Parts: sequence; C-alpha cells; structure tokens
Amino acid sequence: MSDDIARLLRAARAVIPCSYAPYSGFPVGAAILTVSGEVFAGCNVENAAYPLGLCAEAVALGAMVSAIGAQRLRAALVLTARPVPSWPCGGCRQRLQEFMEADAIVYAAGCEAEPVGIPFARLLPLAFGAGDLAPRSP
Repeated sequence: MSDDIARLLRAARAVIPCSYAPYSGFPVGAAILTVSGEVFAGCNVENAAYPLGLCAEAVALGAMVSAIGAQRLRAALVLTARPVPSWPCGGCRQRLQEFMEADAIVYAAGCEAEPVGIPFARLLPLAFGAGDLAPRSP
C-alpha cells in the first residue's frame, strides 16, 4: 500500500468513530489529499430531516476549504464500517468534481477490505464542471 493511501486510510479511520449516523447506522469517514500533500478528513453527519445530512466527503472538503482555501486534490478515500467498500454517492461525486482532475484517484474501502482505487473520470464520466458554465459564442 502506498504512503498516500495509508495516510488517507489513517485519517478516515480516525474520524469514522465520530460519525453521527443514528438513522442509517452507516458510519462513513472520508479523507482527501491535496496536490501539495495535505490531508483533510470528515465523517458523515445525519439529520432527522434526511436531506439536510452531510456526507463525509462534503465535511472533508469543507474542512479543507475552511483551513487553507480551495485546493486541487490528488486523491480521495471513502471508508465505511461495512466489510466491503462503498463508492461516493452521486452528490459527492459532483462535489469532488469541483476539486479533482480526471486522473485523480478515488479510493473506496471497507473495514475488512483493502482500498480499491479508480481514476475520477471513471467514477463520474461526462462530468459537469466549471467549463460548462463558460459563455458560448453565438
């Protein structure tokens, strides 16, 4: 396992016990790695009004932006308390899109499984991003 993956896994493992998941019983920890090598982590925070909950990836991104501002990401890892890996939800794929290049790696890990990584472009093909908002010529 590479040093980057090990760092991400440690960070996600450290926050998963802090997860607030009384409704789903599905604790999640996420960690992101900036291109400059900094790691930020977050856990999911549920709410009785389900749509108001926060995914772990969103919390990790918020921690990064709050601490050092918006940065490009080299990798992200999602860890669940399930034995097998789970990939980011659709909303989090779009959130990651804001900070990741197509060749950045997203890892999914379960508590009893080694992380599995794929390029972000495979996770969110035909992604909508800032370039789609650019004015078009008539």
